[in-house]
Amino acid sequence: MPFAELMAALEVLENNPALTDPACFSARADAQDELEVLLLDGLDSLQADTPTAMLRSLRSRVKALQTRFVALDHQLFTNLQAGIRAGEFTPESLRSQLLAYAGPPSLEGLPATGYDSLDALTNGLFPEPAQLPAPEEREPEMVYYQKTPARIIFELAAKLTPKDILYDLGAGLGQVPLLVHLLSGATARGIEIEPSYCQHAQACAAALNLPQVQFQYADARTADYADATAFYLFTPFTGSILQQVLARLRELAQQRPLRLFSYGPSTGALREQLWLRRLDAGKHAYQMAEFQSIL
Repeated sequence: MPFAELMAALEVLENNPALTDPACFSARADAQDELEVLLLDGLDSLQADTPTAMLRSLRSRVKALQTRFVALDHQLFTNLQAGIRAGEFTPESLRSQLLAYAGPPSLEGLPATGYDSLDALTNGLFPEPAQLPAPEEREPEMVYYQKTPARIIFELAAKLTPKDILYDLGAGLGQVPLLVHLLSGATARGIEIEPSYCQHAQACAAALNLPQVQFQYADARTADYADATAFYLFTPFTGSILQQVLARLRELAQQRPLRLFSYGPSTGALREQLWLRRLDAGKHAYQMAEFQSIL
């Protein structure tokens, strides 16, 4: 892209008043992508033909605008966190507000496991450590941490009520229990075998004043599920471990009805369980699946 076009593109972003509104998160995320892809990459391609001083000045303006956008996003996250701590949101009002900031979930053209601006927003709401703790050595059938896309958590929360007690098996850094509780009012518990992950997740719940969200450092095969009404699995383990956990859940289902929600390859294993009936008409693994016990 010629230097003049880069300058014009930057000026459009600099002079767009909508991008300075803290609530315009989605538009700002798109602008950040444009800065990264079009401007910074374009500047690199102009190194040989453009005076160094001009490039330095333009690069400085790009960096300044990026810093400004980050500060606006931080202000938005801080305000949301303060509102959550103060109990200002109902599940419905928070859902509406988050969707207004991030825009509706991106389904068209998005990979099955892809992330969108709703994930960027929830990542800021529940920030990860600057450096993700190194996981301890684990059994080969235990799957390493990967976040559930936020749009799937929104779907899950819509299926729950304040009467539910959801257990997230393999809760990682805690986003599913935190967001499920905030969007549904359900009590949410995370079971996580990595102690550093569990400590971080519990600290997030405490910082947001969410006593109904708790995390337990435990093996899913032996954890206490005495009060559970529902479970969520994003393939936290496979093979014999998954079968042992499902055997425990089958025993629970003989005592009271249970619902199981899944995303990813674990859906196939749930579909094979004769004591479960699938309630949705899903066609592939990477969409939320809902099962009901029938014992």
